[in-house]
Formats: sequence, C-alpha cells, structure tokens
Amino acid sequence: MSKEKKPLNFFIKSLVTAILVLGLSYTIYTNLIIKKEAAALDQSNLAPDFTLQDLNSNEVKLSDYRGKGVLLNFWATYCPPCEKEMPYLNNVYQQYKDKGIEILAVNAQEPRIIVSPFVSEKKLSFPILLDRTGEAVDLYKVNNLPVTYLINENGEITQTIFGELTEKKVRIYLESIIPKDKKL
Repeated sequence: MSKEKKPLNFFIKSLVTAILVLGLSYTIYTNLIIKKEAAALDQSNLAPDFTLQDLNSNEVKLSDYRGKGVLLNFWATYCPPCEKEMPYLNNVYQQYKDKGIEILAVNAQEPRIIVSPFVSEKKLSFPILLDRTGEAVDLYKVNNLPVTYLINENGEITQTIFGELTEKKVRIYLESIIPKDKKL
C-alpha cells in the first residue's frame, strides 16, 4: 500500500468507527434515558393529578373528573394550530358533554389578561385552565403545543396526540373515552 493511501484508509476507518460509536450512544440514550422519563409518566397509566384555576378563579382538580372521559388539551394563544382546533373542540364539546365527556384546555403559562379575550372572541364553552407556573406542563412533560391526552373514566391515559386535531379526529377520540354507563 502506498504512503498516500494509509492516511486516507486510517481516516475512513476512524470516521466509520466514530459514526458507529455515535449511533450506538444515541441508541442507548434513547432506549434508557428517554424511555425512563416516559415510563415515569406512564408507569401506571394514571393521569398525574393537578389543581389549576379556571378563568373565574375557581380551583379545578383533574381527579374530580374521575368517572368521566376527559380530553386534556395543552395549548397557548400564540400557537396557530391550537387556535385552529379550538372551534372544533367547542363544537364537539356541545355534543359530548351529556355523554360523560369533559374537555379541559390547559393554557400553557400565559396570563389571564391574554387568555380571557381569546376565549371570549372564540366563544369557548369548555373549561379553560390557567397553568401560570407550568406545574401541569412539567407534570405532563409538554414540550410542543398542542398536545392532547385522552383520559378514561378510571383516570388512565389511553392515548397521547401530538399536534393539531381536526373535528373528525376529536369525535373519534371522544368516542373511545365515553364512560361505559353512558354508551348506548
């Protein structure tokens, strides 16, 4: 082998080795570290409980909704997909609230002075909760908005939906969490 090819071969072998080590490290990280964080949330599938204020300063506790199906939506006024799905949630809420379904929309750390006019303008009728400190956002490990959790009548998270919902999807999801005693 010529002297010119030895450094090139060494460089290629080193590059391939580095890529393999990085790939293995990433795999270990995602399988051990990230899955442990997710497991902490999903350990028993019970939705982590929290207490937040609604727009009228009433305290609302998630566990008070046991026995109902709950669509728990994390959102913000500055989030275009969140804004787009709000009318869908409102329309569907009107049809499902008598079927043992509750929609709780948790605003992610915005002040009441911003949230209240938005809710009034959109004529939203489902409970809007204010997470000013980020307690619920942290508890549910929310990184991007919107994110929605479906919680069954036993208080268990049955599904997590990342991103914008359509009205059709909201209906399908709500059908899956109607309490057994309310299904026809």
